[in-house]
Amino acid sequence: MKIQRITSPEVTEPAPGTWSNCLKVGDTVYVAGLTARDRNLKPAGGCEYDQAKLIFERIGHLVTAAGGTMQDVVKINIFLTRIEHREEVWRARREFFEGAFPVATLVEVSSLAQPEILVEIEAVAVLGHGGRPA
Repeated sequence: MKIQRITSPEVTEPAPGTWSNCLKVGDTVYVAGLTARDRNLKPAGGCEYDQAKLIFERIGHLVTAAGGTMQDVVKINIFLTRIEHREEVWRARREFFEGAFPVATLVEVSSLAQPEILVEIEAVAVLGHGGRPA
């Protein structure tokens, strides 16, 4: 089973030799920690809700490019610079998942790549296993 790099035209790729945004191994998809940045890698979105929504959209693009859907996402790790704003991230999350939500970790961190970046989210999906029970 070979490791396959997955890309989407909707998600800006990192510079060569740094990391991969998404790798597929068999039917498992690993999405690196994504942040809300525009095509020029400048921070995008203002509050935690806006940033989380943009990140979940990008996760969806990568999982779709790998052959799955957001319903195949089984785990997410969320890094947040202001834990008191976690409800905003959860509100965005509810727009992308239903039924039994993915297992999740939420961690407050002192900072992310740039001061304007408030949220980073990574995900794992198992393709073809969507359709969560309640």
